[in-house]
Amino acid sequence: MSQPSTMLIAFDGSREARRALTHAARLLAIREVEILTAWEPVHRTAARAVGMSGHHQAEWVTDAEQDDPAYLQAQDTCHEGVALAQSLGLTARAHLVEASTTVWSAICEAAEELGPDVIVTGSRGVSGWRSLWQSSTSEGVLHHAGIPVLVVPPESGE
Repeated sequence: MSQPSTMLIAFDGSREARRALTHAARLLAIREVEILTAWEPVHRTAARAVGMSGHHQAEWVTDAEQDDPAYLQAQDTCHEGVALAQSLGLTARAHLVEASTTVWSAICEAAEELGPDVIVTGSRGVSGWRSLWQSSTSEGVLHHAGIPVLVVPPESGE
């Protein structure tokens, strides 16, 4: 079996994502990293929120993702992940992917295209009643990626 060469880090800028990246840099021999930030267009987020409220909203679509505040924020977040990876001694490349359904499916689809040896993700450790209302990105990636996944739990007490 050949030596693994690339890891994909699911990076959303959260404390958990930073922790996962830091642990991956320390624990894994892999030095090449694909920093992946999934984003959802503002109009889709707004439509989902309005749809859950029962109100009707007119369709709002823009062809220019560069004008979408969610895209711009995701771009900044991804570059922040690249900078953190580089500060940890990793060689990093930035990737943005639009999440058209779930974040975990966007991560898995990107992994199929990029071909990493492992996916690294943080976990918020959501359980109990909250887990019924919040889907787990790390759990979705773990069950659907088809390659090894390193899930870094939150710090104890979080």
